[in-house]
Amino acid sequence: MYDSDMNLMHPNRTKMAEIVLEVVPFSQDAIFTALDLGVGTGLFSKAILTKFPQCRVIAVDGAVSMIEMARMRLGALGDRVDFRVGDFRHLEELLSEGEQGELVYSAYALHHLTSQEKLALVQESLKFLKPGGWFLNADLVVAADPRIEERVQQIRVCGIVERAGGRDNRFADTTSTRAFLDDLEARDNDKPLTLPDDLQLLKDAGIQNASVFWAEYREVVIGGSKV
Repeated sequence: MYDSDMNLMHPNRTKMAEIVLEVVPFSQDAIFTALDLGVGTGLFSKAILTKFPQCRVIAVDGAVSMIEMARMRLGALGDRVDFRVGDFRHLEELLSEGEQGELVYSAYALHHLTSQEKLALVQESLKFLKPGGWFLNADLVVAADPRIEERVQQIRVCGIVERAGGRDNRFADTTSTRAFLDDLEARDNDKPLTLPDDLQLLKDAGIQNASVFWAEYREVVIGGSKV
């Protein structure tokens, strides 16, 4: 259910994973450690583990159910994953002293944090990264102009209804879809930033070359490297 809902609501997930893979500047036979902030059902970690067969991943998530779904998706690839259950807002408690790696990535997770929580998490992530390592975030943003945001939301809702094709009563029409999304975002306590604010937050955290690598409406892949 989770993955099917995500495919309806976020059809660019696979594309965003592909962008992350393109941006990561490592050779396919590179040996490195990556940190997944909010592994979910493992879509992005599977992409990383598949392209880089010598890497290992530390996969963090606050929900045991998500960890179990990720294990199922990864199958034998999970032998190279260290699953850790916990709140990544307290990342220092989930990492061993002195533990470091070359890549930190996250997908559809950090928009649940307040600005201060996100800033602290990125700062803590940079402590994990070795010099030259990369931080990449595939996530949601909000438009600064309410008229633009309204139009983006209209496009979003119509797309979900079209993809659902009448097979799900929750997405039968624009009214039911909008109600479902409003309820979901209230329960998840979503707090997406504008794209300029998100980039500034990364710079404030210490990623001075923070950049946009891909964007479509309200979905973006942003990040940069550690000096």
